[in-house]
Amino acid sequence: MSRLLFRVSSPLILGFLLIGMTACSGADTVEADQSKGAIVDGNLRMEPVQIDLESPWGMGFIDEQQLLITQQGGTLLHLSLASGDLVTVEGVPEATEHGQGGLMDVLVEHTDAGTVVYLSYTHAADQGYTTRVVRGVLQGTRLEDVQVLFTAMPYYDTRYHFGSRLLIIDDYLFITVGDRGNRDYAQDISRHNGSVMRIHKDGRVPADNPFVGRDDALPEIWSYGHRNPQGMARHPDGSVWVNEHGPKGGDELNRIAPGNNYGWPIITYGEEYRGGKIGEGTARAGMEQPEKYYVPSIATSGMAFYSGDVYPGWTDSALSGALALTHLNRVELTEDGLGKEHRHFDDSELRFRDVRVGPDGYVYVLAGSTLYRVVPQSSTAAEG
Repeated sequence: MSRLLFRVSSPLILGFLLIGMTACSGADTVEADQSKGAIVDGNLRMEPVQIDLESPWGMGFIDEQQLLITQQGGTLLHLSLASGDLVTVEGVPEATEHGQGGLMDVLVEHTDAGTVVYLSYTHAADQGYTTRVVRGVLQGTRLEDVQVLFTAMPYYDTRYHFGSRLLIIDDYLFITVGDRGNRDYAQDISRHNGSVMRIHKDGRVPADNPFVGRDDALPEIWSYGHRNPQGMARHPDGSVWVNEHGPKGGDELNRIAPGNNYGWPIITYGEEYRGGKIGEGTARAGMEQPEKYYVPSIATSGMAFYSGDVYPGWTDSALSGALALTHLNRVELTEDGLGKEHRHFDDSELRFRDVRVGPDGYVYVLAGSTLYRVVPQSSTAAEG
């Protein structure tokens, strides 16, 4: 077994690894050994790193040996990959598990002040519920100096479409917020509904945001016309991309540009859940077209771009989790945008909630109640 694989495959989960298993043939063959925990799909394999999580939502790596995992019920977990130790982080703001809400995304940044942790969660107040973002400094397994950076306005009683993914690029923090079930407000830039926000990492509004200085707009908004973006990542060219849930059909991958309107609910490739047209159709002047859309919906979730060489044929790919169609979605990047789509582990019957590329270059997914590490079959512990 290589040193890297031994380090990640902790004693807690060594019993779950399939040792000496011959590689499966056929890219459409998915095989699960429930007693051992690994799932094989062609020449790929998902190995369990941590099992028995409770509604995991997001993850953020501290380094190759440590990561943080959010659980929707409000718990932030610190996992040591080397030892398998799993500890609850103290000092986390109270998150309200309300419908689709709860403790959602986590993002880790190393600064002169130490290890800074950003969290998004559902905040409850007398007027209802909303998406809030905070940051704090991780001291051991406690979050200190917690500061509120952003609160989506207004609050609502609705239980869904909170967003909410986080992304840092340079000095900026990007935040996604869904339409909160009030679809028409995704076109109203005096509200945060259905928008991607851009703020400084300390919560200040950048002076060059597209709607700064307008009386009819909230200055944090970077783009709008989104339904419920639950994945966000930086493209290799430096641009921001989000994936978002459509209604019945019409999930989208969008390249985000400042001030742009992405159309919901005026244009969409989806329809009402009970059937019937939404809006005006699929296109309108002044509204952006998605880079890709899915019909039927796959229920997109966490998103990452992969540019490494660990997985043959994966270099330059967009990865998204799929909740409803239970797979890891991969779309090839081309010079013109997006190319061929691939669906991995699509018979696993697991809801893929988050996807991240770890510091070790491997892809990690939160699927069902387990954190998995994706490895090529030729790189598993079976190599010895």
